[in-house]
Amino acid sequence: MVFIDHLLRKVEVVYPPKRIISLVPSQTELLFYLGLSDRVVGITKFCAHPREWVKRLPKIGGTKNFRFDIIDRLRPDLIIGNKEENYLAGISELQAKYPVWMSDVSSYNEALQMIAAVGALTDKEQQAASLRIEIEARFERLPQKKSTRVLYLIWRQPWMAAGKGTFIDSMLSKIGLVNVVEEARYPTLSEAQLQQMQPELIYLSSEPYPFKQKHVHELKVVVPNSEVTFVDGELFSWYGSRMLLAPDYFASLTA
Repeated sequence: MVFIDHLLRKVEVVYPPKRIISLVPSQTELLFYLGLSDRVVGITKFCAHPREWVKRLPKIGGTKNFRFDIIDRLRPDLIIGNKEENYLAGISELQAKYPVWMSDVSSYNEALQMIAAVGALTDKEQQAASLRIEIEARFERLPQKKSTRVLYLIWRQPWMAAGKGTFIDSMLSKIGLVNVVEEARYPTLSEAQLQQMQPELIYLSSEPYPFKQKHVHELKVVVPNSEVTFVDGELFSWYGSRMLLAPDYFASLTA
């Protein structure tokens, strides 16, 4: 069968696929949730959920550093990746040998579309539809923290934030928060820019940078009137079945 991925490429797949490699942690978890645990033959070293299952699976390297020799030994009939998470050169090399379906997720709605597409791609349409309905229902019940100005930081030295056009920004909007970063993607910020932005709230993500208490102190010197909070980066940046857990977590932040 031929499927169209998020990059508008035609991907011919032996349907249903029986030997799947996932190149993205959040999509790996989604495959398990959809009931495909026995068909996933390889994942990245960063795939973390569900913990006991991923421990047993062969690792094909990182999201931006594939082990092609391991991938060849696993003989995949489908590889699932993501435009932002994976690297172009590696994906291009894989595409020359295997069916590679790519997602491109930068918003809540695109995440829901990805879930439906992966369900269709793997003969799990009903499970994907049920998951999507449940995610939407939980987000509809989410209380709003309206108009609070937030800065979501993902890196230090230099400071780096989630800006417009990112899945994180979309999640902030679902809570009712206003992202103070106007630039697209993940801009770096100087201390002068932080002072100029004057966010009411600063979120320090648990990934990819391991923020510590000392970084809270650094920020309080620069923007003393901001409330600085550590947050679970997975629940802000993982699109897929982990979105089921996000609304309750977001509600705890806005309480």
